[in-house]
Amino acid sequence: MKATSPDRIRNIALISHGGAGKTSLAEAMLFDAGAISRLGSVEAGTSTLDHDPDEQKRKQSINLAIGTLEADGVRITIIDTPGYADFQSDVVEALAAVDAAVVVIDASAGVEVGTEEVWRLAEERGLPRMIFVNKMDRENANYDAVLDSLKAKFGPKIAPVYLPIGSAASFRGYIDVIEQHANVYEGGKPKEVPIPDEMRMGEESRRDALVEAAAEASDELMMKYLDGEPLTDEEIEQAMHKGTREGSVVPVFVGSALMNIGVRELTSMIARHVPSPAEVGQRTTIDGKELTPDPAGPFVAQVFKTTADPFVGRLTYFRVISGTLHSQGHVYNASRKEDERIGNLLGMQGKDQQNLPEVGPGDIAAVAKLTTTTAGDTLTADREHAVELPRFGFPAPSLQIAIEPESKADLDKLGQALNRMLEEEPSVQVHREAGTGETILTAMGDSQVDVLVERLKRKFGASVKTATPRVPYRETIRAEAKIDNKFKRQTGGHGQYGHVVIEFSPTDSGTGFEFGNKIVGGVVPKQYIPAVEKGLHEAMSEGVLAGYPVVDLKATLVDGSYHPVDSSEMAFKVAASQALKKAFSEANPALLEPIIEVEVVVPDEYMGDVMGQITSKRGHVLGMDSADGMQHLRAQVPQAEMFHYATELRSITQGRGRFSWKLDHYAEVPHTIAERVIAEHAANGSSEKH
Repeated sequence: MKATSPDRIRNIALISHGGAGKTSLAEAMLFDAGAISRLGSVEAGTSTLDHDPDEQKRKQSINLAIGTLEADGVRITIIDTPGYADFQSDVVEALAAVDAAVVVIDASAGVEVGTEEVWRLAEERGLPRMIFVNKMDRENANYDAVLDSLKAKFGPKIAPVYLPIGSAASFRGYIDVIEQHANVYEGGKPKEVPIPDEMRMGEESRRDALVEAAAEASDELMMKYLDGEPLTDEEIEQAMHKGTREGSVVPVFVGSALMNIGVRELTSMIARHVPSPAEVGQRTTIDGKELTPDPAGPFVAQVFKTTADPFVGRLTYFRVISGTLHSQGHVYNASRKEDERIGNLLGMQGKDQQNLPEVGPGDIAAVAKLTTTTAGDTLTADREHAVELPRFGFPAPSLQIAIEPESKADLDKLGQALNRMLEEEPSVQVHREAGTGETILTAMGDSQVDVLVERLKRKFGASVKTATPRVPYRETIRAEAKIDNKFKRQTGGHGQYGHVVIEFSPTDSGTGFEFGNKIVGGVVPKQYIPAVEKGLHEAMSEGVLAGYPVVDLKATLVDGSYHPVDSSEMAFKVAASQALKKAFSEANPALLEPIIEVEVVVPDEYMGDVMGQITSKRGHVLGMDSADGMQHLRAQVPQAEMFHYATELRSITQGRGRFSWKLDHYAEVPHTIAERVIAEHAANGSSEKH
């Protein structure tokens, strides 16, 4: 079986705010086209695309999922995406693989914060969009209010093609504004009827708006429209197709996925107006080379998603840009400079797989057990034809959580489990914090953390506990001190003897540790000098004040002595370590806390609340900029105040704010906080630290 011709392929992503009904819409589309034999339900946990146990438990999508159908002579591949902000990386991955997006709107809610966010992501990729106003059967459904909010937010490009007949319990069909007839559903099937008299005036005004929006896509039609000449249905269709592809028109359709009203029509409109890979045309590599969707061209594909499964292994999803790939072959990962062996090529229908003999331009497929390939990588036929496509960026995670294994058995599994999890979660980071010894997981939000914890246990058998991270304080000195320390121990046989005189002085913030050697005349033999430095390094890992690492310090060995029999590397290590601890009592020690630089991006109306909150967290505002109706605030804030900020910001901005951060420097902790931290360390001992 040959790969489908690129002009017969349509690739779309369903995107929305959470709960708008994307998965139910995809289910209805697949069922109507005969791609699945049973109409599943999200609520019942039986939908084709929400097949992950976590999704079935939560009754919401948390991963992208792929379904394929045949309709009107074309093959449509649907990528269903999560709507909740914590799982936005899957939306990014989906949009990298498709040629258009269908934005799903809840008719009772209108434009929500998640709508704005996914719209922004589609806009960044320059993707054509359609809108499906779903849940017209829901109580409080208000099509006119939805349309007004769409136009207010996204402008005159919003073009209603279908108008609902009735709403809530009385919703029963739609009016086709282009062809000017009505379809009413009876017994689950549409029946063409005349436009109801009470809706004719509204239909005519909506048609005028649609004609004006469509005419924007064609100078010729715009002249005709301005001259008052009527446009034919065919002219409007052609203009809408061109405008949709170029992004100057966003057609709006209506329906109810659960009642299966307007779904077949949406599928038909996708087949007619979403650009095919052939129509989208060339893709540009990072070095400016143009790739055409030619099945006979050199093979190039981009990976957009990887998943890790303890039974199946790694599954890699990719979109073919050019050329043809056959199963049981080889590809070259141009991003990693590695060869990969290709086994069976897989077409996906939810969790079900179908073996494909070959794939060509526009095809979205998967392959199992690639070893080094990750999302964003470019696959090519071989090293000689290697090119790279631009990578797509993922949102930066901002919520930090400390994790630890629940038992010794979990500890043994945790390292590998985290590595496998990171393969499929590009927006998650894991690192070990040297100052506290904790394993820190950085994620998008609380919901993602909950899912990751459940997934670690279910998929990889590693149970973990979570907690707010401890602040990774540091310790330093503020004055100079000269320490003369002698380590001498006599036991049976050889004793231990090491004598050092070390000058300690503070250095600039961020300079770390500097060691100097001013020994002359061999009073400390050369072979023991490295031991002195090593002893200082080891002692700096746990400071005197509260057991945190010591930083920003210069230690210069200026004098000492040795014993020809009893001296050893160990003796000089201990002598140097003791000297550092003594220096703290004489050199005005200080506790330092990490200061992070944050950039908060919020709509104008929330700026006052955000600035007030930053100030209350001992923050210092560095500056503000305005762009695209959003305020960008830069500030420096102690990290101790920011562990829960991701959740707090979402709350005070109704989900419209986002922020990123990076460690900037360490600064001295206020006296009252330092006293508390030191007292807690003294009360608990060092057992809590490690």
